[in-house]
Amino acid sequence: GAVTGFAATSGEKLDPSAMALAQGGIISVGVTLALVGIVVHFAGVRWIEVTMPPVVTGSIVALIGLNLAPAAWGWVQQAPLTAVITIAAIIVSSVLFIGVLVGFAAALVQGEVDFSTVETAAWVGLPTFHAPAFDLGYLGLFLPVVLVLVAENIGHVKSVAAMTGRDLDGLTGRALFADGLATTIAGAGGGSGTTTYAENIGVMAATKIYSTAAYLCAAIIALILSLLPKFGEIIATIPPGVLGGAATVLYGMIGLLGVRIWVENRVDFFNPINLNTAAVSLIVAIANYTWSPAGLEFAGIALGTASAIVIYQVMRAIAKWRGTATIPNSPAEAGQPEGTDPRLRPAGAVVTLNSAPGNTRMAQPPPLRSRGFISGRRSPR
Repeated sequence: GAVTGFAATSGEKLDPSAMALAQGGIISVGVTLALVGIVVHFAGVRWIEVTMPPVVTGSIVALIGLNLAPAAWGWVQQAPLTAVITIAAIIVSSVLFIGVLVGFAAALVQGEVDFSTVETAAWVGLPTFHAPAFDLGYLGLFLPVVLVLVAENIGHVKSVAAMTGRDLDGLTGRALFADGLATTIAGAGGGSGTTTYAENIGVMAATKIYSTAAYLCAAIIALILSLLPKFGEIIATIPPGVLGGAATVLYGMIGLLGVRIWVENRVDFFNPINLNTAAVSLIVAIANYTWSPAGLEFAGIALGTASAIVIYQVMRAIAKWRGTATIPNSPAEAGQPEGTDPRLRPAGAVVTLNSAPGNTRMAQPPPLRSRGFISGRRSPR
């Protein structure tokens, strides 16, 4: 979707230094994503699928949503009744926008909405732009998002390819680069980062409209709205209770998107490799572990993301060294074409992975003493 400077229209209410740091983080994400797109364009996507299988990408998406939970609680505390009304309206209607409208109406009745800035705002004007600032201590909050965007983009490109009957793998790198470029431009203009949306893919499937002209029209409308300061101030009047209620649902949904990745890819949590990868990374993010080496600060999202990647790769390496590696978690990891599921195997069989990429063979289960922590098999009771 299009991203404009809506937030910038009410930038006077924001801490300029915080706004600048946020812009710097968004720009850093965009540049990094664009560079990844260039690499993917020339090297392909297999290395990403091997490095970040579904258990890792699902964990990263889930921990981002769960790590944001305290922010939702901070808003809810300011107006609990309004937040509960907003959540209830979203649940009953199953539509976020309707829930926000109901919550806003409840806040209006309770006198929680301040329209003073709307009255003084001009009808037409340019957004207030801020120069970005870059601080290594804050980049750890933003850069893990790149991993999520990469995995999400690749999945969405494959979804569109399946829907349209076209092979779009060759365009994956271009899609990542375009997303990174758009995020960079959005951050420089005071907007939020851009991303692909599964909901938009659903709309394409329902309407059978695959033309990018629809998104061009949406972008033009968004740009026009960004030039209306009064519209921006109306958005800024949304009170904390409504934000807290909506954020409670949204952040929970983000967390469950990670769970959906596990379910859709049939991640086996009887396998201790998968189990430990998800368990440790989620707790690190939820508890918001922090690490501050040499003046830099890495918080829950960054540390949780790093732990998911490192734990998975280390445990897989140990399993391969011991010769007890279980079925790969993705076709790419097994060296097979996309769409082939190597996990569909006879009961009790395991796969021994040799050092050569893609070299797999069926084998009998190892002796009971070698099962357990690394093999991912449950001992008989």
